[in-house]
Amino acid sequence: MTAIDQQPLGSPFSASSTAEEVTAGLDLRGATAVVTGGYSGLGLETTRNLAAAGARVIVPARRPDTARAALAGLAGCEVVPLDLTDPASVRAAAARIHDSVERIDLLMAIAGVMATPERHIGPGWESQLAANHLGHFTLTCELYPLLAAGGARVVVNSSAGHTLTDIRWHDPHFRTGYDKWLAYGQAKTANALFAVHLDVLGRDDGVRAFALHPGKIITGLQREMAHQEQIDRGWVDEHGNVIGADFKTPSQGSATGLWAATSPLLDDRGGLYLEDCEVASTSTPDQHMDEGGVREYAIDPDSAARLWDLSLATTGATPIPR
Repeated sequence: MTAIDQQPLGSPFSASSTAEEVTAGLDLRGATAVVTGGYSGLGLETTRNLAAAGARVIVPARRPDTARAALAGLAGCEVVPLDLTDPASVRAAAARIHDSVERIDLLMAIAGVMATPERHIGPGWESQLAANHLGHFTLTCELYPLLAAGGARVVVNSSAGHTLTDIRWHDPHFRTGYDKWLAYGQAKTANALFAVHLDVLGRDDGVRAFALHPGKIITGLQREMAHQEQIDRGWVDEHGNVIGADFKTPSQGSATGLWAATSPLLDDRGGLYLEDCEVASTSTPDQHMDEGGVREYAIDPDSAARLWDLSLATTGATPIPR
């Protein structure tokens, strides 16, 4: 994986494409997908479209009863309790999935948090890094035999927020000087680097991984941000109506993930960062995040390997054979 791989492929879709357009005519009967956060926001749109294409969809959920209510009426969907910030819960969810399926064809890591107040959980992990990266890292490692059996695609929701900071190697858990936006940015950089190294480890088993920026969308992701802060940023008006420029609908926001999961243009590729249903170009430090692209530090293979080793040591997850 090098920066030169980050070249657009000529996708027929764009920033305005919807989930329904990306999945039109798709036949996923016989396929099994795991979608974290698959009962709200972008995750729910993803689950709906995968289920409509015939996939069996397993939705690990922190609020199982809420998830079951949201998914009522969707064929082929089931809920598994999961708290991404609790390693024991992650392992229990993985064990339940192992008991119910023989292979996984798609793993969509969509659940996440953004710009939350300072919290340290478990052994002192910063909560945004834990929920967005470490939980998904552990789940993926524990499910890896099923992913290998299915030659799966793994799709990880990162964000343009990764442009805020590289990994803070000196203090990844913000034990001093917490900043909610830097913590979010670090977690999103971690998502991108995770996909880079997972692809290195998994490609011989047919497991390919991608990270992506879904676009700017108002969903439950902003639930811990004050309404006034969202107004001040120009995202919504005083009544909560979305007024920000270039904001997507949830269907448009889920389109890139579904494209990553199913597009034949991505066959035999991986470790790439995607946006607007296309491979993103690299961006420079002086570019604003709204201009698109991925920072080179977020796709650096040496940093990806370093973060992988740090994450293994932090979580005690089952190593993937090298």
